Amino acid sequence: MIKKIIVPDEEETAAAIEQGDELVEQVSLKVDPGQTSVRIDKFIHSFLGNNVSRTKIQNAADAGSIQVNGKPVKSSYKIRPGDDILLILPKHAENYDLVPENIPLDVVYEDDDVIVINKSPEIVVHPGLGNARGTLINAVLWHFQGLPKGKEEFRPGLVHRLDKGTSGLIVLAKTDYALTHLAKQFFDRTTKRKYVALVWGDLKEDEGTITVNIGRDTRERMQMEAYPEGDKGKHAVTHYKVIERLNYVTLVECKLETGRTHQIRVHMKYIGHTLFNDARYDGSRILKGTIYAKYKQFVANCFEIMPRQALHAATLGFVHPTTGKDMFFEAPLPKEFEMVLDKWRKYWSNPNAGMNEAEE
Repeated sequence: MIKKIIVPDEEETAAAIEQGDELVEQVSLKVDPGQTSVRIDKFIHSFLGNNVSRTKIQNAADAGSIQVNGKPVKSSYKIRPGDDILLILPKHAENYDLVPENIPLDVVYEDDDVIVINKSPEIVVHPGLGNARGTLINAVLWHFQGLPKGKEEFRPGLVHRLDKGTSGLIVLAKTDYALTHLAKQFFDRTTKRKYVALVWGDLKEDEGTITVNIGRDTRERMQMEAYPEGDKGKHAVTHYKVIERLNYVTLVECKLETGRTHQIRVHMKYIGHTLFNDARYDGSRILKGTIYAKYKQFVANCFEIMPRQALHAATLGFVHPTTGKDMFFEAPLPKEFEMVLDKWRKYWSNPNAGMNEAEE
């Protein structure tokens, strides 16, 4: 069976790089002086055409995602000349014909409105050009085959993404209503997300905040770049805290205040602590440590155990779109992440013993 659904562009394309990690957008409208008074949902629908249904607009109003002159309004609000309208919606995406695929999923939580998944690092979240199969969306479509239908036909709704190579928690909406409500929370930065990362080097401070713009790298279109002068890119803020020091590498916790593409990876590289084995940002070579051959082999073994950037979305919190209940989830570090940490702990406590592991 083939379903046509709306999904974002491939995360490794230039379009996705521009969008950022959070698939939410805002639309600003100004009411003309000569405009007659009509319901705001009718006005927005007539302006945006078939891109947004009346139902989605009404859901947005219920979520507080339609604001007039800075204040939320109901869908029945009658517009007035000069009104400034702000509409917050899930980001528009391209159409793809998707085939459900029997790909295992680690489902952490599920109900009629949302599904929370602990994503494995090797899977891409969503399809795109040259990448229409083997994605998380394909897997989710298979997961819902044969299950009882709700009030609406199931369509996986994304409001945020995780890079390929990053493991951890991601939430998808199962209805347009839930999608719109979650989109508003991601837009308002009220979700609670923490990541765990292993980075090169020994950080000087136990905790800190990185406030540096992030934008497209002008030389490598598949990468992002830090712009400390603020003349390019978008505002980005990452808070970090040291969890464990292991001499040449450090385990840190990162909390996002914004949701830019590759934000943690770019910000940590900017302060001189590139993520361990992050090939895209030059972390897949020895950046700290000795010159001895056994140490080089030790690091190579670590890379082989965890052949991707050492980044894990460890916690996720949001308000349930229907019940209003606070939801909070935790995902333990994957086995390969823990194995690499154990190797570094052994090396840090007894370098000679750690070096001997390089020969295993």
